[in-house]
This record gives sequence, C-alpha cells and structure tokens, in this order.
Amino acid sequence: MTRAPLIGLTLDIEPGGPQEFSRWPYHALRQNYFSAIATAGGLPVGLPHDPALAAALMARLDGLVVTGGAFDPNPALYDEAPHPRTTLKPGRTDAELAYLTAARSRDLPVLGICGGMQLMAIAWGGSLFQHLPEQAPGPIAHEQPNPRDEAGHEVTILPGTLLSRCTGATGMRVNSSHHQGVRDAGSLVTSAYAPDGLIEAIETDDGIFRLGVQWHPEFAIDPGDARLLAEFINAARHATPQD
Repeated sequence: MTRAPLIGLTLDIEPGGPQEFSRWPYHALRQNYFSAIATAGGLPVGLPHDPALAAALMARLDGLVVTGGAFDPNPALYDEAPHPRTTLKPGRTDAELAYLTAARSRDLPVLGICGGMQLMAIAWGGSLFQHLPEQAPGPIAHEQPNPRDEAGHEVTILPGTLLSRCTGATGMRVNSSHHQGVRDAGSLVTSAYAPDGLIEAIETDDGIFRLGVQWHPEFAIDPGDARLLAEFINAARHATPQD
C-alpha cells in the first residue's frame, strides 16, 4: 500500500478567556480543512506557532498547507503602514513565514488557501490591498453575503498554468471570504482572476507544486476543488525533498 503523505496545516490561535473554549490561548482550525486533506489521500496534522520548529517539522512533512483565518499579515512585510481595518496575529504570521521558508528550502509542495495565498504573495516579494472596498472597489462582493459553503462568484483560470492542469478547467465557481487581496504577486505567476480583475490564484513556474488560491477548496463547491486537492496530495506523495 502506498504511504499516505504527511501534510502539515497551519493552525489559528485565539487568546482564550472565561467564556471561550479555554481560559488560556488555544489553537483551532475548521474540521473540513482536515477532512478535505484526508479525503484527498493525505494524512493531516496541525502545526503550532513556533518558528524554531520550522526546519524540524518540514523535514518530517511531505507537504504544507498555509490556511486562512480572520486576520491579516503585517503590512510592514511589504513596507506599508496598517490600514484601520487590518487585524494582526504576529505570532501566527511569523511561524507561517518560517514554515514557508523551510518548505521552500526542501522543495516541498505548498498550498496556500485564502490568507495563505496572500502570505505566499508576500513571501515571494509581492504586496496586498489591505481593504478591498476602499483600495480596489468593484462589482464583486469578496466578503460574500451568502453562506461560505456556497459559491460567491466565478474565476477565470489561465491556460497553461499549474491550476489549469490540476483542475482541467477554464473556470470555477468559488466562495469568497476576504477583505484583503493580492495587489502584486511578486515573482509568482498569476493563474486565475475574479470577474473584477482581482488576482484569485498564484503559483511558481519551477515545476514544484506551490500554488495559492483565494477561495476555500476544502468546501468542495466546484468539481475543480477536489481535483486541486488530489493533485496537491499526489505531488506530496511523489516529492523528493532536498536536505
């Protein structure tokens, strides 16, 4: 039997309190992140927020998922002051950047989801719109009013990209739950756009599975979501990390 690849997923963190899950800070992540990776054939594990563990963790993993969350990366990372609507979790961002750096050094497959895609853009030298309604207003509600397990809009997938090969599609119906967006993808290649022109997917062009999507494929809204996750797991299964 083929060994299921071990996939690390970055966790969120909450401060805790008397009426919370714990009185003390705790990690959390939606269950469907884990179940989607397991359904695709991976063995999911959660990653704590400790940059010092990055090299050791990536040495054990076959792939990395940088997840989303209700917070924003520090805009100082792309030389901007925070917008009033920008919400920071610096400990989480520091750890995720360390994991990305260690994964890149070992040529591990990487999938960035929503905020994870945005952090990938920053890590590859890009920048963000800090608040789309003010900085890039358009006809698309990127914080969709309908439930997150429904589509919010469509995206157009560029031909010849990794995303196109993974999904076998020229477009997808996706959900949308973000107030920030990628303004500049840095050295990454853009592989999908929203109807209003906002970047919806980015990737490397080096033959390694390093792909970020602005939507949440773990909700399996479009048939392309399952194909995307399956191809990520397949890449992790066949990865040959570098020491």
